[in-house]
Amino acid sequence: MSLGDEIRGHLPFLRRYARALTGSQQHGDNFVHTLLEVIVAAPGEFHSGQGTRLDLYRHFHRIWESAYIDDGEGSDDEDPIVRAANRRLARITPLGRQILLLTALEGFSVDEAALITGTDIATVEGLLAEAVDDLDRESRTSVLIIEDEPLIAMELEAIVRALGHEVAGIATTHADAVAAFEATDAGLVLADIQLADGSSGIDAVQDILAMAPVPAIFITAFPERLLTGHRVEPTFLISKPFRENTVRAAISQSLLFTPQLAA
Repeated sequence: MSLGDEIRGHLPFLRRYARALTGSQQHGDNFVHTLLEVIVAAPGEFHSGQGTRLDLYRHFHRIWESAYIDDGEGSDDEDPIVRAANRRLARITPLGRQILLLTALEGFSVDEAALITGTDIATVEGLLAEAVDDLDRESRTSVLIIEDEPLIAMELEAIVRALGHEVAGIATTHADAVAAFEATDAGLVLADIQLADGSSGIDAVQDILAMAPVPAIFITAFPERLLTGHRVEPTFLISKPFRENTVRAAISQSLLFTPQLAA
């Protein structure tokens, strides 16, 4: 199997991770593109014997680390929403938030996160605890849950409340979701893809975003259907079955990129 074939299956999820880290599909894809150029230029330096996926994220870390701007401001022409979020993210070390996403969103163990970032396990554990605490303190909002499975909706509601957020409502169809959003001041949407009446959670979120630019997190059993690169992809996409820490990290991270922060 060629190196390209080994990497190909992991790229959609690396792109998801890069979007979550940067808050922008364009910026995330730019980092991934740079990584691929580096790999093509020196393919013999890619493998470390620790597995293709881990090696891919390890090389991505090197590129992200070398490109990070210490003041969190970004370039002059960067998206103002990303600049504003970076000002808040600057309170958390860039390594800390990367470890948070590696473990909670991407499912790497603490040991694997240490290998990817070139740090020791004790440092990873300490930075992870600090990042979670800092992000939880940063934002409080009201969350609209779009989910037609009662047990999953209850689990999401419990996670949202445990983080200190309010639940604006629980909707099970496209029409109910739009109506619930219009009737509340929700600052975040958690949306399933397939809803009870056969309607689409994606369409519901698109209608909601036409009313207000709130962050949205999609939850689906088939993430590969959205990670195609053929259209704008969601920045935050959680696979079912999900872990509580995954949802917690996605909520905390997504709230850092709300348009209101650009004011």
